Formats: sequence, structure tokens, C-alpha cells
Amino acid sequence: MTKKEPDFEKNFQRLEEILEAMNSGEAGLDKSLKLYEEANDLIIACGKRLNEAEQKIEKLIKQRDGELALSDDGAPAVESFE
Repeated sequence: MTKKEPDFEKNFQRLEEILEAMNSGEAGLDKSLKLYEEANDLIIACGKRLNEAEQKIEKLIKQRDGELALSDDGAPAVESFE
């Protein structure tokens, strides 16, 4: 059985907690280094999840329209949901 990774929202919340702790100036050097390492791992995990979500959205747009609409800079075009 594989260990389930925390979801994006929990990771992001933890990142906010780490940022608050580091900005408070109360953590010593060793504690700050540990927090920094944890934050780095969380940033990587969040980035991976965001990339996965972006790919899924691109796939859904392609399935709906048959091709992916791109903006001038080559990124997927943003569509309004209104």
C-alpha cells in the first residue's frame, strides 16, 4: 500500500504556517533550516500538483474542442466561465 500524499490545500496551508514562523523571527538557525527544507519539499509537491491540474485542464479543453486554443505567448488561452 502506498502512502497517500497530503492534498494541495493542506500543503499550501502548511507553507503559510512556515512562512509565518520564519517571518516572526523567533525560530533559531537550526529550526529555520528545518522549516526551509520542509517548505522546499512542499513547494515542489504543490508545483507538481499544479502542473498535473494544468495538464488535465488542457486535455479536457482538447477533448471538447478538438484542439487546444493558445494565447499569443503559447500558453493555453484563458476562458471565462461566466
